[in-house]
Amino acid sequence: MAVIYEVTLHARADIADAYLAWLREHVAAMLALRGFEGAELEALESESAAAGGGAASAADERGWCVRYRLRDRAALDAYLRDHAPRMRAEGIARFGDAFRAARRILIPLDH
Repeated sequence: MAVIYEVTLHARADIADAYLAWLREHVAAMLALRGFEGAELEALESESAAAGGGAASAADERGWCVRYRLRDRAALDAYLRDHAPRMRAEGIARFGDAFRAARRILIPLDH
């Protein structure tokens, strides 16, 4: 059964363009790993900005969501065990604490 591995990212505005350029390369590297079948990269928009109100924090940072589609849970487990520490360390080495990431695993109910 397919698995979705979702990563939500926020980067300070002063590094956002460089971070997004790196993120695109990172997504391509992830898709080269066994078991990864596709990904969608989307920009985040706050509800207040969408309603026209804007938010003070929106100027301070930008955000994205990446949804990776994996063949099955075994492929995700292999990624988490064999590749995740190195892949995560690359972003930290380059951008330090100027970004943050939250991750979750989703199981599609309809196939």
